[in-house]
Amino acid sequence: MDPPPAVPSPQLFSLAGQNVLITGATRGIGAACAIALAQAGASICLVQRPGSANLETFNAITALGSTVKIIECDIADLESVKTVFDKALDALGGEIHVLVNCAGIQRRSPSLSFSEQDWDDVLDVNLKACWLLCQAAGKHMVPLRRGKIINFCSLLTFQGGLTVPAYAAAKGALGQLTKALSNEWSKENVQVNGIVPGYIATDMNEKLLQDPVRLRQISERIPAGRWGEPADFAGPVVFLASKASQYVCGELLVVDGGWMGR
Repeated sequence: MDPPPAVPSPQLFSLAGQNVLITGATRGIGAACAIALAQAGASICLVQRPGSANLETFNAITALGSTVKIIECDIADLESVKTVFDKALDALGGEIHVLVNCAGIQRRSPSLSFSEQDWDDVLDVNLKACWLLCQAAGKHMVPLRRGKIINFCSLLTFQGGLTVPAYAAAKGALGQLTKALSNEWSKENVQVNGIVPGYIATDMNEKLLQDPVRLRQISERIPAGRWGEPADFAGPVVFLASKASQYVCGELLVVDGGWMGR
C-alpha cells in the first residue's frame, strides 16, 4: 500500500478527478450517496433499470454542474451485470476510481414457506451481482494500484432478522466477501470496505414503518432516538471513497444510531 497522502486534511476528502460507478442510486440511500459523491467533486455513472423514467438523481447531480452518466442494466439479470463495468468505463473515459454497490431487494416470508424463487432473486441481486461488479472492478483497479470499493451491507450482516432468511444470508456473505477482497487487494492499494445501515426510513423498510408494533419496538431500541435518513450516509460514503480512508481496509462501518452498541 502507498504511504499516507501528503496533503492538508481538508483535501483528503476531495473527490475531484475521481470517477464513481454506483448501483441502486435512483432513490433512498443510494441517491443520497451519489449526490454526496458528486458534491465532493466526483463524476458519477448511475446504473438504472432499462426504461426507467426516474431522473431525480441525474437531475440533482446535473444541477451541481457535475458530470453524470447513466447506463442501463437490470441488476437481477446477471448476464447484463457482466457488461456494466465495461460500459461504465466507456461512459467515463476509460477510468473508474470508486465502485459503490448499493442496489438491493428484499423478500419477506416465514422460512417454512419462503420460495426458492425468492431465495434466488435475493441472492442474485444482493450478493452475486455485487461479486461480479467487485471482480470486474478489481481487474481494473489492481493493475493500476488504486481504487475504492464500497459494499452496502446491513445489520443482518451480523444479525439473523425475522422472516428474511435470504436477505440475512446474502448480507452476511457480502460482509465476508468485503473482508476477503480486502485481504487480497489492500496491498495493491485498493481499499474494499462496507457500510452497514441501521434502520433507515426508506422504501425497503416500508412494511416495518407501517407496522405499529414493530415500529415502536425498533424505535425504542435506537439510542439516537430516531430512524436514520438517507442523508446520514453522505459523510460515510465520501470518507470511504476518498484519500481520508486510505488505511481503512476490510471495515464494515456501522451507521445505525447506536443500535449495534446497545
